[in-house]
Amino acid sequence: MAFSAADAEQWIPRLRRYAIALTGNREAADDLIQDTLERAWRKRGLWQPGSDLRAWLFTVMHNVHVNGVRSMRPMESLDESEQGAERANEMPTAASADSGVVLSELRAALARLTDEHRQVILLVGLEQMSYAEAALVLDVPIGTVMSRLARGREQLRRLLARDAGAGGSGLRRVK
Repeated sequence: MAFSAADAEQWIPRLRRYAIALTGNREAADDLIQDTLERAWRKRGLWQPGSDLRAWLFTVMHNVHVNGVRSMRPMESLDESEQGAERANEMPTAASADSGVVLSELRAALARLTDEHRQVILLVGLEQMSYAEAALVLDVPIGTVMSRLARGREQLRRLLARDAGAGGSGLRRVK
């Protein structure tokens, strides 16, 4: 038995959040989500009932994204002024100027990470997937997820520290 449209719809907000973090803009994220859901629906017979639909949808999204990057298909909006207005609206109105700067620096640092490091950081940190779930989505061993996560976090720390030294606000490590 395949999943229903309602089963897939419940995961759209999480897919969207991950897609925006992966692509960097809403238009590309919306295209990625549409392509993901279309492919998932077409291939729904491959999903195994009883398995984690969320992880399967994220795997489909990961594969669609990787295929898009490989084909070097441009995914940029032609209207940069519209993008700027949308990005300004992404920040909550109650956010302080400091948190906006920190968020901006974090986005810039994430964008400078390799795809492998950024993907695992987003899946584990943003989507709060377990290492096993992230490994399933990325189709890599759990040890690879752990290694990429450690290296990605360290690279992110270095990038943020460098930005802090260049006049940025910087983030401190909290344990």
